[in-house]
Amino acid sequence: MFILIVGGGRTGSSLGRMLLDEGHTIKIIDERADVIERLRREFPAESILQGDGSSPSTLEAAGVQGANVLAAVTVDDEVNLVIATLARFEFNVRRVIARVNDPRNAWLFTPEMGVDVGLNQADILARLIAEEMSLGDMLTLLKLRRGEYSLVEERLRPGAPAVGTKLKDLHMPGDCAIAAVFRKGKVIVPHSELVFQADDDVLVVTSKQALSPVRSLFDVAGGH
Repeated sequence: MFILIVGGGRTGSSLGRMLLDEGHTIKIIDERADVIERLRREFPAESILQGDGSSPSTLEAAGVQGANVLAAVTVDDEVNLVIATLARFEFNVRRVIARVNDPRNAWLFTPEMGVDVGLNQADILARLIAEEMSLGDMLTLLKLRRGEYSLVEERLRPGAPAVGTKLKDLHMPGDCAIAAVFRKGKVIVPHSELVFQADDDVLVVTSKQALSPVRSLFDVAGGH
């Protein structure tokens, strides 16, 4: 997959390294000479382009026509919106992601402006903190389907309702599923006859609505 990243700061460079490690092809655009100098020490030369990422000619030089995804992650919300609009409506990029620096501007980052996903970093952090505070020992590992579902990990406390119960007899909400169970360092693939034990680490894919019922199965009432 070819991903075009506009903005070579910490967010853009971290994203670029992660994508390269996963085997993707990337191009990072930035017009600041000091940033370009740093990027050239960290990335292959063919992955870097110096120029104004909000300029159609620069985007064309970077190969925007062949990009599967464009990520506009500069520190300027207005610039990110211009880039997103060009990518979607001028160059028909299939997936456009834009960084929201000021939460007050989040309402502008919509599909009508060419943005598929607007990443409001301050809001994401606040929501994650609030969620972790409310979930006790349940750890959120991954957000799925734009946050509608989560992959969570919960350790079974002794005395929890699930302990000693077979999976087939566990009254799980309909919009969640057991993905795996880790027991004494080994992974167990879930099956109907699996009997849960205290201190099992259970991975669950669950909707927002099912989080509380799932937690009640794996925790002791009132425990945190």
